[in-house]
Amino acid sequence: MAGAGAVASVGAATTATVAASTEGAADRRRHRSASPTFVLVHGSGSNSYGWSPLVGELALRGHRSVAVDLPGHGPGAYFPLSYQAPQDLERLSTEPSPLGEVTLADFAEHVTGVVRRAHRNGPVVLVGQSMGGATLNAVANQVPELLAHLVYASAFCPAKTATVMQLMLSTEGLTSVLLRLTGVPTPRELGVNRVNWRSNDPGFFRTAKEALAGGYPDDEVRALLNILEPDESAAVAEADARGLPERWGRVPRTFLRFTEDRAIPLALQDRMIREADELTPGNRFRVRSLAAPHIGPRDPALLADELERVARLCS
Repeated sequence: MAGAGAVASVGAATTATVAASTEGAADRRRHRSASPTFVLVHGSGSNSYGWSPLVGELALRGHRSVAVDLPGHGPGAYFPLSYQAPQDLERLSTEPSPLGEVTLADFAEHVTGVVRRAHRNGPVVLVGQSMGGATLNAVANQVPELLAHLVYASAFCPAKTATVMQLMLSTEGLTSVLLRLTGVPTPRELGVNRVNWRSNDPGFFRTAKEALAGGYPDDEVRALLNILEPDESAAVAEADARGLPERWGRVPRTFLRFTEDRAIPLALQDRMIREADELTPGNRFRVRSLAAPHIGPRDPALLADELERVARLCS
């Protein structure tokens, strides 16, 4: 009887193991077939609000998306007292900011936490715009296994060139209109790049429009400038943000070229695509082009169309 009981126990355990294995395989199949969650990462001086038109469009099409506020941005943003009205421009040059302590590693840690939570619901597509691309690289270096696809929407993608700053100072980057945009001079020890988006200088407005939103009506550009934040951590642009070929380089990726971008010139976008492809020739960028300035197309449906194409690749 003892032998029979042992056989029965083994049989029951085997049945349970097979059932668990079958259940696990079914879970994995459901996970692979689930529609992805788009995790959206903003650029320098911006916040999750900048993604609102796209989030709304994706929701109306039945897609999950979450727009992330990076540390020190969005509800946690710092607006110097001297930035408020009436502005104190002299004090604005020296007023400290908590963003001076924020690093690319902080950005990556925060977004990685969001990716881990989103991954419970299925595949994750990580989307970055402008400086947000450096965070995409850093997150993909940490958790490539949690990412189904990376999308760089005219975003920085350091590969062979180490930092965003080096890319901006390259031959291709030196034509950027951003380099003509007058920032607020601050001591290096503050650790921030500061821009007075509330400047009443007509020349500043014209340059900001050309850099960020050429072709947009002036009223829409003013609305944009009013949601931008004055401070950004200087350390992020100076950090080594290269994608590691054995980690970041494993994740399928798409680059959305904005052909009318004057902040990240088209030649610089193409350089980043080329260098990334040279680094991982077995996993090259899927490249799409949109006639859009730096902040993207006015019609969010055009960007949503591209993300839907990516979603189909993840099925």
